[in-house]
Amino acid sequence: MSKIKEDQLNKIKEQQETTAKILNEIGFLESQKHQYLHNLADLNKEINDFKAELEVEYGSVTINLEDGSISEVAEEKETADVQ
Repeated sequence: MSKIKEDQLNKIKEQQETTAKILNEIGFLESQKHQYLHNLADLNKEINDFKAELEVEYGSVTINLEDGSISEVAEEKETADVQ
Protein backbone atom coordinates (compact mmCIF):
# COMPACT_ATOMS: atom_id res chain seq x y z
CA MET A 1 0.00 0.00 0.00
CA SER A 2 1.25 3.47 -0.91
CA LYS A 3 1.26 6.39 1.51
CA ILE A 4 1.79 10.12 1.16
CA LYS A 5 4.91 11.66 2.58
CA GLU A 6 5.00 12.41 6.33
CA ASP A 7 5.32 16.18 5.78
CA GLN A 8 2.32 16.12 3.44
CA LEU A 9 0.24 14.24 6.02
CA ASN A 10 1.32 16.71 8.69
CA LYS A 11 0.31 19.63 6.47
CA ILE A 12 -3.15 18.10 5.91
CA LYS A 13 -3.59 17.54 9.65
CA GLU A 14 -2.48 21.10 10.41
CA GLN A 15 -4.91 22.51 7.84
CA GLN A 16 -7.76 20.43 9.32
CA GLU A 17 -6.94 21.61 12.86
CA THR A 18 -6.82 25.23 11.71
CA THR A 19 -10.15 24.82 9.93
CA ALA A 20 -11.72 23.33 13.07
CA LYS A 21 -10.36 26.19 15.21
CA ILE A 22 -11.70 28.82 12.82
CA LEU A 23 -15.13 27.16 12.67
CA ASN A 24 -15.20 26.97 16.46
CA GLU A 25 -14.33 30.67 16.71
CA ILE A 26 -17.05 31.55 14.17
CA GLY A 27 -19.57 29.65 16.30
CA PHE A 28 -18.46 31.58 19.37
CA LEU A 29 -18.75 34.89 17.53
CA GLU A 30 -22.22 33.99 16.25
CA SER A 31 -23.25 33.23 19.82
CA GLN A 32 -21.96 36.63 20.94
CA LYS A 33 -23.75 38.29 18.01
CA HIS A 34 -26.99 36.59 19.03
CA GLN A 35 -26.62 37.89 22.59
CA TYR A 36 -25.83 41.42 21.38
CA LEU A 37 -28.94 41.38 19.18
CA HIS A 38 -31.04 40.41 22.20
CA ASN A 39 -29.42 43.20 24.23
CA LEU A 40 -30.16 45.67 21.43
CA ALA A 41 -33.80 44.57 21.24
CA ASP A 42 -34.14 45.01 25.01
CA LEU A 43 -32.56 48.47 24.83
CA ASN A 44 -34.84 49.51 21.95
CA LYS A 45 -37.88 48.49 24.02
CA GLU A 46 -36.54 50.48 26.98
CA ILE A 47 -35.97 53.51 24.71
CA ASN A 48 -39.49 53.31 23.27
CA ASP A 49 -41.03 52.94 26.74
CA PHE A 50 -39.10 55.99 27.98
CA LYS A 51 -40.09 58.00 24.87
CA ALA A 52 -43.72 57.18 25.68
CA GLU A 53 -43.21 58.40 29.28
CA LEU A 54 -41.68 61.64 28.05
CA GLU A 55 -44.47 62.17 25.53
CA VAL A 56 -47.07 61.82 28.30
CA GLU A 57 -45.23 64.44 30.35
CA TYR A 58 -44.16 66.89 27.60
CA GLY A 59 -46.28 66.06 24.57
CA SER A 60 -44.88 65.60 21.09
CA VAL A 61 -41.54 67.41 21.29
CA THR A 62 -38.00 67.28 20.02
CA ILE A 63 -35.29 67.16 22.67
CA ASN A 64 -31.92 68.82 22.12
CA LEU A 65 -29.40 66.30 23.44
CA GLU A 66 -26.79 69.00 24.01
CA ASP A 67 -28.69 71.07 26.57
CA GLY A 68 -32.00 69.25 27.20
CA SER A 69 -34.13 72.00 25.72
CA ILE A 70 -37.37 70.97 24.06
CA SER A 71 -39.28 72.31 21.10
CA GLU A 72 -42.69 71.33 19.86
CA VAL A 73 -42.93 69.10 16.82
CA ALA A 74 -44.87 70.73 14.02
CA GLU A 75 -47.69 68.38 13.06
CA GLU A 76 -48.16 67.74 9.37
CA LYS A 77 -51.60 68.66 8.10
CA GLU A 78 -53.23 66.28 5.68
CA THR A 79 -54.59 67.87 2.54
CA ALA A 80 -57.27 66.29 0.43
CA ASP A 81 -57.21 66.65 -3.32
CA VAL A 82 -60.51 68.09 -4.46
CA GLN A 83 -61.41 67.48 -8.06
